[in-house]
Amino acid sequence: MRCCCAVISATLSLAISPSPSPRSRSIVQLPNHSLFHSQRHSQVFSLSLTFQKRFLNNRNCDVSVQCGSAEAEELSEDDFVVVNFYRFVFIENPEAEVSRHLSFLQGLDIHGRVYLNEQGINAQYSGPSKDALLYVKWLREDDRFSDILVQISPAYNGHAFPKLKLRYKPSLVQLEGGISHLPLLDSSARATPLAPSEWRKRLEPGNGIGAPSNENINTNYILLDVRNGYEWDIGHFSGAQRPSVDCFRSTSFGLSSIEDVASDPLANVDKKKTDILMYCTGGIRCDVYSTILRQRGFQNLYSLKGGVSHYLKTEGPAEWVGNLFVFDSRLSLPPSTYKPEAIVNAARSEQVSQCNTFSRCYICGSQVSELRHRNCANLDCNLLFLCCIDCVKDLRGCCCINCITAPRLRPVLPGHQRYAKWHLYRDLECEAS
Repeated sequence: MRCCCAVISATLSLAISPSPSPRSRSIVQLPNHSLFHSQRHSQVFSLSLTFQKRFLNNRNCDVSVQCGSAEAEELSEDDFVVVNFYRFVFIENPEAEVSRHLSFLQGLDIHGRVYLNEQGINAQYSGPSKDALLYVKWLREDDRFSDILVQISPAYNGHAFPKLKLRYKPSLVQLEGGISHLPLLDSSARATPLAPSEWRKRLEPGNGIGAPSNENINTNYILLDVRNGYEWDIGHFSGAQRPSVDCFRSTSFGLSSIEDVASDPLANVDKKKTDILMYCTGGIRCDVYSTILRQRGFQNLYSLKGGVSHYLKTEGPAEWVGNLFVFDSRLSLPPSTYKPEAIVNAARSEQVSQCNTFSRCYICGSQVSELRHRNCANLDCNLLFLCCIDCVKDLRGCCCINCITAPRLRPVLPGHQRYAKWHLYRDLECEAS
């Protein structure tokens, strides 16, 4: 498993104006301390809110976000951001489309993953705002992507990805057996998307039959987390069962054999009467997997539009417990970074997270104070796991006693950093000897 770390982010729905104005300001640097620690709550809130206010002023954008009363500051063109979007749409000649995108990105400082094929595009990348947003503006000039939901978040420490990978990829999402045969271009074959506000109504206690505004809500539903187990470990919607997989490509909800029934929340449910409420980080995994469930006879499928990141930005931490895992060099995100103006509720949610019973040390089982993963120091294991400070010291950054004696052992990873390439540690050892 590769090292998948996370961030500090304030997600925005973006509509870019045609003429950005030039600015010059240094990158915001965030100290390498736990943002989850209570002493950092107010500072993180200030940074997140400042980012949103700056963004509004600098880009003249129509951004669907409510800002607080803090004084507005201008966003520098050099401030780094992370951009996420995807769209299922027919692309007749994806190889030519790749070349067109590569040509446009020549000279732009963009790192990340941008994949295209006959079924559409899936992108996660970082860069200074002037380059990152210019790419989005250019993409939206294409009618196929003019109304695409783009989510923007700050990257306070520069690039969140090591380099740019822009290429044709047979599957926009990795799933066992591939996804090219799935009817992803047919929206009716996917789950019905629920706006964050509607999703919240469905999850809130007391929304049973008889409430005038919720007469059509079926309270017989399954809340399905279509992510990985380690993502659930640091945060999830209340009532969602922990996924039994650590790689999405192995997901088999609703397809389980008899021996896997206990770990499958969709096993033995009424496919015609039970509502399935699916969620993931940004929405794409739900869109893909819901087509499989639709083919398997599940009729009432609903997904969270824009995923958890869009929900937290719109609704705040309501019904959510913990932080959000993201797949880049940033670490986990507390809900307050998505909706800074909800700082009171967010702080309360994070205090609840500190008293949770689900975030446990992988080694000793004690409660962990920080919802942030680390990778095993044994390169040939590289397990992504939660760990208390004592076990980090006792096992020298490894996940078990056996890994301590591994031949390719990296040093203990200080704080919440990311391991570098193995050859750097190997070269250091050679120099020392």
